[in-house]
Amino acid sequence: MTSDQEQLARRNLAIMWFANFFIAGSMTMVMPFLSLYIDTFGNFSEEYVTNWAGWTFAITFVTAIIFSPIWGRIGDKFGRKPILVVMAFGLTASVFTMGFVDSVIQLFTLRLVMGIFAGFISTSQALISTQTPKHISGRVMGTLQTGTVTGTLTGPLLGGVLADWIGFAQAFQIISIALLIAALLVFFALKEVRLEASPEDKESYSKKEVLLHIIRHPMLLAVLVISMFIQIAHFSIQPILALYVEELNGPANLAFISGIAFSITGLGNLLMTRRWGIIADKVGYDKILILLVILAGIVYFPGALVTEVWQLVIVRFMLGLTLGGIIPIRMAYIRQAAPIAIQGEVLGYNTSLRFLGNVIGPVMGGVIAGYYGIASVFYVTSALLIASGVALLLTKTKQSELEEKDPINDQTVKSTQ
Repeated sequence: MTSDQEQLARRNLAIMWFANFFIAGSMTMVMPFLSLYIDTFGNFSEEYVTNWAGWTFAITFVTAIIFSPIWGRIGDKFGRKPILVVMAFGLTASVFTMGFVDSVIQLFTLRLVMGIFAGFISTSQALISTQTPKHISGRVMGTLQTGTVTGTLTGPLLGGVLADWIGFAQAFQIISIALLIAALLVFFALKEVRLEASPEDKESYSKKEVLLHIIRHPMLLAVLVISMFIQIAHFSIQPILALYVEELNGPANLAFISGIAFSITGLGNLLMTRRWGIIADKVGYDKILILLVILAGIVYFPGALVTEVWQLVIVRFMLGLTLGGIIPIRMAYIRQAAPIAIQGEVLGYNTSLRFLGNVIGPVMGGVIAGYYGIASVFYVTSALLIASGVALLLTKTKQSELEEKDPINDQTVKSTQ
């Protein structure tokens, strides 16, 4: 990279950090009051409100599962800045309009439309990834991730304050301003740049060639699939976390204590996400990824054995420390394993699988808790994470054996720019 390219890359990273902060914060601001907003549309039963809140929240992810790879492929072909601008303005319009609905069907429809544009953060990761040399991918992607985590941490808090202060409908309109700021940042300040592709890489790939590239690289395929299981594990306990806090601590200050237990994971994530990226740059992305997934499974297990809420908070914090490195390291590994010309599409598949995990996780956790108790969710989740880590380890071992037999194979994964 030339000095001008490096300076531009740093500027783009700073712009996308703030844009992701606004996007992540805005997307999570509605979480504290979505069900309460639905309740204002009529005189509904608690069961009706709960069911529609679940469906209205989940439909955004369902739509995003379909559209994330499509946006990724378009971005690979025509550039990612135009896609980011379209997504940011699409999110702005969707959220702004939510402040004017008067029925749950209208809100559900807008949340569905919102999912079309929900791949902003993964597209921004692809943009930053393609301008980043491979040997510092972990550090850079970790830095970018701190913007998302910071937004995710502050979003629910600000959303709750806004809803109490100015009302639900007006809160959506204020939230849309933050999204508009992100859109304007990208539109006016971002200048897209990407590193030149390796000589052995093609300039464009068909959809079939992208899928074949993933299938022919077992570790890349495993990393993508494991993304889904990590999200399943992460989201399995979240919808019932408040109930678990009530079991441990009683009804006193339930919302406040549940909020602490919920957000403390994000704090641990924020503290370690960049540091894990730096470590992985030196040690190897696949090695650290395997370590973190297994560690997350080990840390999750004691959650079933706690007897006091402060113990649960410590477990959740430790979980955040381990989960903090998984997303940026996963991005850095994809940066290493996929040619620049297809990274947007590959990250799109990764995002789709992650969103699928977001949908499956809460359902799985609710079913397990209903039949076997909330503590059992921790046991199952711990086993799922450890199994995922072991599967990654076995895949890496098998791929290493294949590379020893055929040293020419997978040079794309080993090469650096």
